[in-house]
Amino acid sequence: SPCAFSTAAQQRSTGDECGPEDPSEEPKHPLSDCALEHKAIRLEEQVRDLTERYRKALADSENVRRRTQKFVEDAKLFGIQSFCRDLVEVADILEKTAESAAGQAEPSDPNPTLKKIYEGLSLIEAKLQSVFAKHGLQKMNPVGGRYDPYEHEIICHVPAEGMQPGTVALVTQDGYKLHGRTIRHALVGVAVESQG
Repeated sequence: SPCAFSTAAQQRSTGDECGPEDPSEEPKHPLSDCALEHKAIRLEEQVRDLTERYRKALADSENVRRRTQKFVEDAKLFGIQSFCRDLVEVADILEKTAESAAGQAEPSDPNPTLKKIYEGLSLIEAKLQSVFAKHGLQKMNPVGGRYDPYEHEIICHVPAEGMQPGTVALVTQDGYKLHGRTIRHALVGVAVESQG
């Protein structure tokens, strides 16, 4: 700057010794406007980078929170899945026993004990199905519906007499769903076109 040159010229002309300048007048490491601009640009880039990282970290933590919440909800809903699998086997035995008692307790049969046993088994079976429904466990009723490999397991093929090929014609073991998720496939016979 012209001011600095005139001061130096005055010192030379007066014959004063050039000594160190007063440190309070100028900083030790003066930065030019250009250097300050570059530093400001670098700092803005760092702020943008850190802001972007912060946003990504927030999004990641939100995703983790959502996944954890979903996991907890699924654990609450499906934590009883293995227990339900065991209970549906008990329901099968109860149903078969009730059917057997019904076959032997004919209306003309004078044996009231057998009739009462059948009625008791029917009440127990109805109550059990009610408890299943209360907890989200339901028996599938696929007869007449389309075969679905996620819900049914084919054990045989039957001639399609009055049914569309590919539909479930019979069920040998009931399937069950827990809150919409299949926990036991129904064992089914699927209708196929007759060969001949």
